[in-house]
Amino acid sequence: MRYKCIIFDCDGVLVDSETISAKIFKEMAEDLGFRMNFNYAMEKFTGVSMKKNLKFIEDNIEGTLPANFEQEFRKRTYDLFKTDLKPINGIHNLLNKINVPVCVASSGPVEKIKISLTTTNLIDKFKNNIFSCYEIGSWKPEPGIYLHTARKMGFEPCECAVIEDSEAGIKAAKSGGFDVFALADKRKKSRFEKLGANVFFSMDELHDLLKID
Repeated sequence: MRYKCIIFDCDGVLVDSETISAKIFKEMAEDLGFRMNFNYAMEKFTGVSMKKNLKFIEDNIEGTLPANFEQEFRKRTYDLFKTDLKPINGIHNLLNKINVPVCVASSGPVEKIKISLTTTNLIDKFKNNIFSCYEIGSWKPEPGIYLHTARKMGFEPCECAVIEDSEAGIKAAKSGGFDVFALADKRKKSRFEKLGANVFFSMDELHDLLKID
């Protein structure tokens, strides 16, 4: 099928931000007495809404989270993004080859998305085609963000391909009626395929899978 629109998740698909976010979550959770190794942090915090991440930490500490926890998390991650954030390997080359409209649909706030795309020199590829779960009050695995994005872009779900890297994102897109292509490693391959995603391992592979030339 020739897709008329490609919808990209942001974290882990366009930018390599998830290791940074997991690092900050881990450090801040440990400051409150909840210790974990980095792999566990990556597993628990990746592809999950901020609300669920905050609840997970609070469930594993004594008392409640500090009132400024999320604000401090945003500040520390944004500061690190400016120095350490990198684009996903091959994404610039892929976007240069795509000749249909592209957009971003992310669980993160618009400010975070724009910082991420600006830091990695991707912002010009998407212009104003940036959509956030915070704008509609619906988070993955609910399909709302993808349905909203397709509608705003002027396409039906069947005309769009969604590019994801998390279980919640795959479930959101599939339940909305979208074809999903999931960036994975070998450990996640079978899990993602069971959810109905077309699995790929690099952006070079994705270009051929999308068949949009």
